[in-house]
Amino acid sequence: MTELAEPIHIVVAMDFSDAIIERIREVSPRLKVERYASNVPERAYADVEIMYTYRHFPTPAQAPRLRWLQLHTAGVDHAIKEPILGAQDVDVTTTSGIHAVVASEYCLGMILAFNYKLPTMLNFQKRAEWAGDGDRYKLYAARELRGQTVGIVGYGSIGRELARMCDALGIKVLAIKRNVMQPADHYSWVEAGTGDPEGDIPVRIYPPEAAASMVKECDYVVVVAPMTDASKHLINEDVLRAMKKTAVLINVARGGLVDEAALISALAAEHIGGAALDVFEEEPLPTTSPLWNLDNVILSPHIAGFSARYHEKAAQLFIDNLELYLEKRPLLNLFDHKRGY
Repeated sequence: MTELAEPIHIVVAMDFSDAIIERIREVSPRLKVERYASNVPERAYADVEIMYTYRHFPTPAQAPRLRWLQLHTAGVDHAIKEPILGAQDVDVTTTSGIHAVVASEYCLGMILAFNYKLPTMLNFQKRAEWAGDGDRYKLYAARELRGQTVGIVGYGSIGRELARMCDALGIKVLAIKRNVMQPADHYSWVEAGTGDPEGDIPVRIYPPEAAASMVKECDYVVVVAPMTDASKHLINEDVLRAMKKTAVLINVARGGLVDEAALISALAAEHIGGAALDVFEEEPLPTTSPLWNLDNVILSPHIAGFSARYHEKAAQLFIDNLELYLEKRPLLNLFDHKRGY
């Protein structure tokens, strides 16, 4: 009689449903899965080999057998200082890719909102005015999206899915990518039928230091890059000054990628056409921020990447990676300490 291989102990520090936990267990009879929706008892760390977590992190001493840490987020900025992320023999993976469709749809929605003057409509609606004293046809004149240009800052999973959507609408796509010589991405989790894994869609790919050159060509600039020390204030005063007077900035990545003070100045002076912001340098956005009172801005409370299916998609990514782990194959969405994402 063949004996089963040694069991693999998994701690899920998330409020996953019973159905999701059962799906994880079904991957292999070797998996011994414990779920903790609130606090994780220290005893649970002793034998854990794989851990799924959002904010619960053992120390290397508490979890000596840990070999893989799956985060519940695409970004690692909330966990980067945890000692376990620096352990040499612990792989860290993210949920990059599960946000791609919903976040891209949010960005496309903001492009449509500004193209068809939604902020202007809502401002008149608040005042119960038809169209002020002006010619409503002139006021609301919109250009077709076909033939316009979007510049995508960060060509990861969200950027690639947004590129696919924009390309289908006839919008010219430019992109910024850290390594312009490697447009393809075969190491990230991708939902079937989405994205641009080969990197074929952008007409041109720029390095980050050429951001000012790219934005000169763009009607919309969408920020979807990871937040690292190198990318802080990538969209700075010089880049904002290079944008078209009619261009719109959309940020669904991290607030620190944009110099917020410079952006407020550019918006207030109408040096750019507007901004749709889901993320900010300080969150929640303080009530004293001038952004609340600008007519050419749409604000949302860091929700662009969230969907009602978040847990379901995150669990599917984890299951896909579990199968790779059991086959001793490279995991998807591996965190790279040198890059910072």
